Amino acid sequence: MSDWRSDRVRSALAGENPTVLSELDHSFAVIGDVQWLPGYSLALTKVPGVDRLTDLSRAERVRYLADVDLLAAAVESVCSRHDESFRRVNVEILGNTDAFLHAHVWPRYGWEPPERVTKPVWLYSPDRWTDERYRLSPAHDRLRADLAAEVRRLRGAVEFRDNL
Repeated sequence: MSDWRSDRVRSALAGENPTVLSELDHSFAVIGDVQWLPGYSLALTKVPGVDRLTDLSRAERVRYLADVDLLAAAVESVCSRHDESFRRVNVEILGNTDAFLHAHVWPRYGWEPPERVTKPVWLYSPDRWTDERYRLSPAHDRLRADLAAEVRRLRGAVEFRDNL
């Protein structure tokens, strides 16, 4: 695949998506391309061509959402250890731009600007997506490694096992 960004799901399935933290049962846990909120991660569907949550059967939706829950718990655990001003995690499935099922897992922090801290992340300036200061880089290697390790740890934990 020439550019893994052109098809994030197929590139993850092919082992060519460098943002993959871990393959889960029904999704891929990936770290976001941008890190203006450190720890931003996503759960990508493992089913090429799936655009909406409702494209999956009810049982598949429940399993996918269990993976989203696991990733959110990992982000919360890691981000709270990395930054004492960690506040919470926001989880969103929007699908307004990218035509593949994915869930955003946004860590939120007390150091965010007061006019943003209680609002959706989408109210941040759109240049956050393109500003090189926020690009995923080697500066995020420790965070990335900790997220991957926590996802693996939780995946093995009894309370996150998929019994469906």
